[in-house]
Amino acid sequence: MKDMEEKFPRALWVRLFIYVVVGHLFAAFVYLLFELGAKA
Repeated sequence: MKDMEEKFPRALWVRLFIYVVVGHLFAAFVYLLFELGAKA
């Protein structure tokens, strides 16, 4: 794991983590809209 951290800087890992979290939140929001739309 130490070798991986030397290849990629910490800022890249933080940015990747943020993109994954935001992407999942956006997908959950879209899913919620579809679920509410199907019930209406």
